[in-house]
Amino acid sequence: MDIATADGRTLHAYDRGTGTRVVLWHHGTPNIGTPPRPLYEAADRLGVRLIGYDRPGYGGSTALPGRDVASAARDAATVADALGVSSFGVMGHSGGGPHALACAALLPDRVPAAVSVSGPAPRHDETWFDGMGPAGAAGLRAAIAGRAAKEAHEATGSMPDFTAADWAALEGEWGWFGEVVEPAVAAGPGPLIDDDLAYVRPWGFGPASITAPVLLVHGADDRVVPAAHARDLVPGAESWIVPGAGHISVLPKTAVRALDWLAARL
Repeated sequence: MDIATADGRTLHAYDRGTGTRVVLWHHGTPNIGTPPRPLYEAADRLGVRLIGYDRPGYGGSTALPGRDVASAARDAATVADALGVSSFGVMGHSGGGPHALACAALLPDRVPAAVSVSGPAPRHDETWFDGMGPAGAAGLRAAIAGRAAKEAHEATGSMPDFTAADWAALEGEWGWFGEVVEPAVAAGPGPLIDDDLAYVRPWGFGPASITAPVLLVHGADDRVVPAAHARDLVPGAESWIVPGAGHISVLPKTAVRALDWLAARL
């Protein structure tokens, strides 16, 4: 469904299930916002209604150049209001992690708990890149240099820094990602560029301000977003660092358990 925002944009939203508990899924970069099919069975067991939306520029949502990570809280609230949802947990993977944390930080009266899987930390110093693969590091360094540099970089094309375990995971049920990547890039790299620019600039909130329970899940072998990004991201957060898992392969090992964790706090 399409939802109108107060500033005249459109957000394309997804609504799956009829449970009394609600979890808003924040998608990665570059994906669209349909909640993951590998979570459907667990969501039904837990009585969880899964909702989501395409971040600006992706899928059916209007672009918002210059957006910061914090803007996700406003958009998430708009989607929730349109769907008649007052309180909702948030769960994000990869680039969706910071946007989920934005909701926990900026909507404390509506978001009782948050999960971030494989999510980056705010950029600080050069150690932010430690353990990151060459493709991801090059793309984010281009974003630091500005939009023109990032646009030029995206024109060159590159493969993600996935581990062998990540590629293997994509042969299983989490091959679902193929369904959300293709439509995300169908109109070009614009929303991906907006995402990366937002990750390397000030987020518009501090994760340390979050008071709700937070679960941080990360693969110890992740080369897209190194596991060190989860360290001290949210003081007091519960942390699952999974040996042998990478950026995608952490999901088959933990995603259902993470949804269990989140549902128990809603």
